[in-house]
Amino acid sequence: MPLHRDDLPDLMAFLAVAEERSFTRAAARLGTSQSALSHVIRRLEERMDMRLLTRTTRHVAPTDIGEQLLASLQPAFRGIEERLADLDALRAEPSGSIRINAPRWAAQRVIMPAATELMRDYPNLRIEVEVDQRLVDIVKDGFDAGVRLGEEVQQDMIAVRIGPDIRMVVAGSPTYFEAHGVPKDPHDLMDHLCNNLRFATLGGLYAWEFEKDGREVNVRVKGQFTSNDPEALIGAALGGVGLTCLPNDHLDEHLESGALVACLEDWCPPFLGYHLYYPSRRQALPAFQALTEKLRYRG
Repeated sequence: MPLHRDDLPDLMAFLAVAEERSFTRAAARLGTSQSALSHVIRRLEERMDMRLLTRTTRHVAPTDIGEQLLASLQPAFRGIEERLADLDALRAEPSGSIRINAPRWAAQRVIMPAATELMRDYPNLRIEVEVDQRLVDIVKDGFDAGVRLGEEVQQDMIAVRIGPDIRMVVAGSPTYFEAHGVPKDPHDLMDHLCNNLRFATLGGLYAWEFEKDGREVNVRVKGQFTSNDPEALIGAALGGVGLTCLPNDHLDEHLESGALVACLEDWCPPFLGYHLYYPSRRQALPAFQALTEKLRYRG
């Protein structure tokens, strides 16, 4: 008669008796009574229609068939116990794999410093970061989490802030401003060379967005250079080709060094910075918790 899933507890009972060679010791090991254990073994033998144990008043031993069953059960249950121990280890210490989708700048400047530190501390932890400027469906594409600006995170996601507020900055080189002057109003940009950012997702050009005293202004700029890569746009601005509009975290080091100069700052209010987001609070494994806490912004 074939065995079914419901027979697993009975097989565990047989395994304990066969290994202990005693109903008394096996009952203590399983936390049950000797009589209940004896009933379980009889039930198993009846279902299988074969004698598994030889019993005397002082001795219990597997029959030949019982020995064959014991030889099959021991490695199988040992494998289950080892796997359960591995799962306990997952709960006890950060290990396993985490897949994250993030735009290049956030991956390099925010994710990687935290990820490298965690991987040094926990050798069994594996982290995969896929760099993608598109706003992907992290659930559909098999990611544990994604990184995007706060305003881009969908409302049904759990979001953890991992960076400060960001604002857009219009910047150019000192030589550019010497040659072309400094715009005082967003509409002045129509008379300037501006480097266009092409969206990776839709392929359109970014309309530069401004706001002041509740007044919003979007400007479709024109210039000699267009790219979907922020680093290339920064290079154009550093080379004096035209003005570039990017988040301040891309430009801060060049502004601090004086290689670039900002303008229209009073038209560029802050907005929510980078967030780590994921579909639910089921991400409770130590590895994910450790990464989240390492990334969490506390400024």
